[in-house]
Amino acid sequence: MSVSLILVPLAVAAVSAAHGMRSGRDHQNQVVCQVQTRMRDASLLAAALRGTDAEVTEGDGEIVARWRGAQARFTRTEDGIWAAHFTGDVDEARAVDIVRAIDAGYGLQVQRAVLQRLRERAPAAGLRLESESVAADSSVRLTFAVEGKS
Repeated sequence: MSVSLILVPLAVAAVSAAHGMRSGRDHQNQVVCQVQTRMRDASLLAAALRGTDAEVTEGDGEIVARWRGAQARFTRTEDGIWAAHFTGDVDEARAVDIVRAIDAGYGLQVQRAVLQRLRERAPAAGLRLESESVAADSSVRLTFAVEGKS
């Protein structure tokens, strides 16, 4: 089976819903549907895919992920929006579930990148990291102290 998903950014998804964009079939009668996502950065997407135990190959403007029994090819549309074409043992429901898992992993990758930048930039801003804690929902609390000037 073959399923194509258009990974619509959250901000665009609200507008798309208002314009009636829904699941359907393309000119080759393959299932095509839209899934809300926050994915933009290719390197973070590849890292999120690896987090789902996918074998990931990057190149020529696309990312290919392979799992046991399924494969997805991620490319960008003319609008810069990611599209995922799934093949193998996958139906529309499984493809959407996979994308939602990837999107959750992508969110964690974004969080890691932001936290790393905060840690790196804090000293230049006169801040010292005093504590860091992670809550059950994976949210992170950083407590900084303002360094005094001598």
